[in-house]
Amino acid sequence: MTAVQETAAGFQSGALTGGRSLRQIIWARLRRDRLAMVCLIVLIVYFGLAIVGRLIIADPSITFDGSAISEAGGKPFGDWGGISTTHPLGVEWGTGRDIMSQLVWGLGISLLIATSATAITVTIGTVVGIVAGYSGGWVDNIIGRLMDLVLAFPFLLIILALSGALTQRLTDLGVPDGNPSRILYLILVLSVFGWPYLARIVRGQVLSLREREFVESAVAMGSSKRRILFTEILPNLRAPILVYATLTLPAYIGTEAALSFLGVGVLPPETTFGRMLANSVSYFNVVPTYLFIPGTLLVILVVSFNLLGDSLRDALDPKAIH
Repeated sequence: MTAVQETAAGFQSGALTGGRSLRQIIWARLRRDRLAMVCLIVLIVYFGLAIVGRLIIADPSITFDGSAISEAGGKPFGDWGGISTTHPLGVEWGTGRDIMSQLVWGLGISLLIATSATAITVTIGTVVGIVAGYSGGWVDNIIGRLMDLVLAFPFLLIILALSGALTQRLTDLGVPDGNPSRILYLILVLSVFGWPYLARIVRGQVLSLREREFVESAVAMGSSKRRILFTEILPNLRAPILVYATLTLPAYIGTEAALSFLGVGVLPPETTFGRMLANSVSYFNVVPTYLFIPGTLLVILVVSFNLLGDSLRDALDPKAIH
């Protein structure tokens, strides 16, 4: 019996019996968690807005409403930053760009960076962790020292210091200048500095799994090392990998917002949550909604991911008490 089968057996109690697959068992447990379902709906709405919203909402980087702001100083007409039926969340001071449009388009960029970086991080961390944990010996030692080396670097300082040089290097390699190179730069640096954390988790799990009976049976039957790693061991790592991914993605969203706030992110007129928060500082005392609206939406997004990750971890644990 493999570890996955053992885990599935742990779920079989009461209404969950009847030969259901592990995926069906996990989904049934998640559906009983109302908080998890609320968070899942919230995340579906966010991703839906990021994908569909761009098709129905005009690009704020090229759309300006000069009639919504005064000619002297660019102050929005009306209270709370020009909130009206035309602009439900107001307009930007000085430009007249719609805040709702900026949120939708900025959400797409933020999710693109965080999702891509998470996918690369999970892929590298999983492969490296499996190889290190199963191989042991000098291979494990070399990979372990490499992980220590990556984790020893001052992450934030390096990103800030190398931003200009590396984005220019990406441009020289053929990446379009401007925001495309900056977005790719953020994805790469988040991935490069993020994979060791998952690799250590996977390595620890593999050290235990490689001594299990189903792995020893595969070795005795003459299975190749590749088959043992990715057919026998990898399916039994789905739980920690999936939970780690749900917690890493919101962390990357927050990191991207912080970097955009510090000026490393996308360049105007493109925007992200962090860029909107940075722009709101100048007008916070006059129009606090510029800070509260994107800040609140960012908090809801990150908290929803974190709570869903916690619920998913409990659903994957047959011994969890609800």
